[in-house]
Amino acid sequence: MRLSFQDYISIKIHQTDLSLTSFVKSKLEPFNLAPEQNLIMMLLWEKDGITQNQLVESLEKDKTNIARMASSLEKKGFIQRIHCPNDRRSVRLYLTQAGKELGEKVIPIAEEFNEIVCKGITEEEILELERLLGKINENVQRLI
Repeated sequence: MRLSFQDYISIKIHQTDLSLTSFVKSKLEPFNLAPEQNLIMMLLWEKDGITQNQLVESLEKDKTNIARMASSLEKKGFIQRIHCPNDRRSVRLYLTQAGKELGEKVIPIAEEFNEIVCKGITEEEILELERLLGKINENVQRLI
């Protein structure tokens, strides 16, 4: 039996991702911040001074993509990239004052967004969703 368009779980996940990304993009636009750049900023607001390699691991993005986003954030004045003195190949990212002030505006928006997304979903359901998404991700990673 052939699956119909709406039967593919990957399509449902993709449609949900598009919806989430579109909403986040509209909320971040006034701050000159793209959704993917926001992921870097969220990690820096959590722990300032992490390396680009740590971002690569945390966000599961390639080094070139992270370097490009970091360069853009630096040009916008939100971060400063500093080479590690003991390893010139390693670069740490630090928030500027403007980057810290941006966090005071964006973090409440992210928290409100999370509340909206999770409305009516129990903590157990969220844990189950995380488990299922992890399984799906593992299945796909085996193919790559």
